Amino acid sequence: MLLHVRNVLTPDELRQAREILASAPWADGRMTAGSQSAQAKNNTQLPETCDATLRLQKLVLDGLARHQLFFSAALPKQISPPLFNRYGGQANSFGNHVDSAVRYLRDGTGRVRTDISCTVFFANPDEYDGGELMVEDTFGQHRVKLPAGDMVLYPGHSVHRVEPVTRGFRLASYFWIHSMVRGDDQRRLLFDMDQHLMSLRTRNGESDPAVIGLTATYHNLLRMWLEF
Repeated sequence: MLLHVRNVLTPDELRQAREILASAPWADGRMTAGSQSAQAKNNTQLPETCDATLRLQKLVLDGLARHQLFFSAALPKQISPPLFNRYGGQANSFGNHVDSAVRYLRDGTGRVRTDISCTVFFANPDEYDGGELMVEDTFGQHRVKLPAGDMVLYPGHSVHRVEPVTRGFRLASYFWIHSMVRGDDQRRLLFDMDQHLMSLRTRNGESDPAVIGLTATYHNLLRMWLEF
């Protein structure tokens, strides 16, 4: 499932993030790439333990924590610490690649299965040319270039790339979700059901028999597919 999640960051959070990024210590992006990705990766990113990264991580994680649509779609068991990258100038693209199935945490505390890949945009589309995230699936290629503060979710197993940036800078956060529900098709069914249930609750109220019955079905399906 490829999903556009709007307004993950508030205007004030976005302003803070842009101020931090303006003086951030950018480094070669290949430092976190796997063997395949390193051959295609040409960007810069923030060191994982620098002060700017830690401050930005809090902004992103706070935004995710209050976003109901994100939780409904991702059903997160674990979120890898957000990372931050920049495309522009001579370091301006990332060719076709697939994310590693497992992300080992730098502090040695564990690992994250990369069921879902996520990108939060910090630059608006009119601030740079190119830089589209291209995601491939059985329906073809999807071109993603979102407003600052918005996020895209897509399956971690997808082949994807970032097109060359020919003007300005593309600034973003990227990270992965280990979902409580492994299967993308199962998560999509649960997400669709949850969205319809929220609409029914708004129209009919929580005590409507159909709402109660469908809520039970949703949680029974979730119970069947959950992994801890």
